[in-house]
Amino acid sequence: MSHYLGVDVGTGSARAGLFDGAGRLLGTRAVAIETFRPAPVFAQQSSAEIWAAVCAAVRGAREAAGVAPADVAGIGFDATCSLVVSGAGGAPVSVSPGGEPEQDVILWMDHRALGDAEEINAIGGEPLSYVGGVISPEMEMPKLRWLKRELPESWAAASRFPDLPDWLVHRATGSETRSLCSTVCKWTYLGNKGIAGEGWDDGFLARIGLEELTGGGHSAIGETFAAPGAPCGGLSAEAAEELGLRPDTAVAASMIDAHAGAVGTLGMELGSADITARLAMIAGTSTCHIGLTRDPVFVPGVWGPYFGVVLDGFWALEGGQSAAGALIDAVLARHSALSALETEATGQRVTDLLDARLAAMGDETATLTAHRHVQPDFHGNRSPRAEPWRRGGFDGLSLESGPDSLALDYLATVQALAYGTRAILEAMRAQGAGFDTLVMSGGLAKNALYLREHADATGCTVLVPDQPEPVLLGSAMLGAVAAGTHPDLPSAMAAMTGGGTRIAPRGGAIAAYHDRKFQVFERMQADHAAYREMMVEAQSG
Repeated sequence: MSHYLGVDVGTGSARAGLFDGAGRLLGTRAVAIETFRPAPVFAQQSSAEIWAAVCAAVRGAREAAGVAPADVAGIGFDATCSLVVSGAGGAPVSVSPGGEPEQDVILWMDHRALGDAEEINAIGGEPLSYVGGVISPEMEMPKLRWLKRELPESWAAASRFPDLPDWLVHRATGSETRSLCSTVCKWTYLGNKGIAGEGWDDGFLARIGLEELTGGGHSAIGETFAAPGAPCGGLSAEAAEELGLRPDTAVAASMIDAHAGAVGTLGMELGSADITARLAMIAGTSTCHIGLTRDPVFVPGVWGPYFGVVLDGFWALEGGQSAAGALIDAVLARHSALSALETEATGQRVTDLLDARLAAMGDETATLTAHRHVQPDFHGNRSPRAEPWRRGGFDGLSLESGPDSLALDYLATVQALAYGTRAILEAMRAQGAGFDTLVMSGGLAKNALYLREHADATGCTVLVPDQPEPVLLGSAMLGAVAAGTHPDLPSAMAAMTGGGTRIAPRGGAIAAYHDRKFQVFERMQADHAAYREMMVEAQSG
């Protein structure tokens, strides 16, 4: 039987999972990756460390599964949309203000290029209409602009600027083919115009000050492109030895991690149902909301429409929250009662204790936050407002500082994330998208409170796949397509996704309660913008 490896490089670790042809997970391994933070809002990594972690994870997953290298038919990579800077011969080029040579990756969550993003938005251009009208500092063109201006020596030494998912494929095979997924979603490449470089807008690149990228047939940023899952060659002898696999094992065109999660979940019990009614939610450190449409749908403040980045022939919309699990962690960490709860937990998750405390506080947990509200944009608003300058806030705090207070903070934060999803859904629907079902994956898909509040607050059915590693499965599906086992991703999804659980919204009085809370959420968003404007006026006066 053939087996397929999925490799996922997330924010904090590289993970690998080995699957059989039915999508059953046979073995997995995770290896931590260090993030360097030389200044506020900076986040950097080392590609050499990432590759070493990938190799250890792949070896560990295969050994845990007890599968021989010869039985691994294909491998797919996904990763965060982080910028790798490479010089001659693939040597790392520093992206750090301190010049540390091994730190050659600007992580997706790095906001150093906030000013550059604002300047690009002021310049404008056709590519911006395909990112909701507003480019984000989390995308690559603002970061490249920052690099050119602030680190000219690094800019001069650089010869290639791959996105991390494509860098992994290059490192594994030597191929220069780039995936439509990362280049369309994060690089302003217009995939609907072709896969041979036709999608670059040279006038736009020149206007934003990156005319150098147009040289050599766009060799620094990509000359040829492929749909996710397309074969990109086989493992090189060097990479095969490092990974503990067979040379020439098929390697697929890659995906961004969240999009691999969409591939691994959207096919759950799909049958004859319409895939364009489903919105994949990949909820971890941050959250991505990815849905497919048959025709382009332009939504202000929502990334896309992106052609061919998930499934061939479909357009994708991508909403998101820059902090989800990270927001919950930050809210808990700020509270004085956390330390005592961590001591009490003894092997349990703190959130399990908070769930139990909430259940003891009232017959209906959801309504305990009638006078506790959270504005959740602690790391800016990715969508639908697309305003990275936003910050968070609480309303309804008292002098109480015990565990009940922490439990209410936790519940109000989870609900605020659900209202953020609702705002994204309403923006998409207003432009014609027909999403009515949320398909969950990521770490927060294991949080029962998060799932229930999302169903009730949005009015959507929530689907939770039984598959414990849907992002890894999505990447493994890429490998199955590249190996020729399946002709395309829909076929792989039908064969490998499996079943799951459905959570229906409760409606009635609970829905009415969330409607009122959502009105508060929207008012807090407006008030936050008003406060900022008042202070801007005060400073300018």
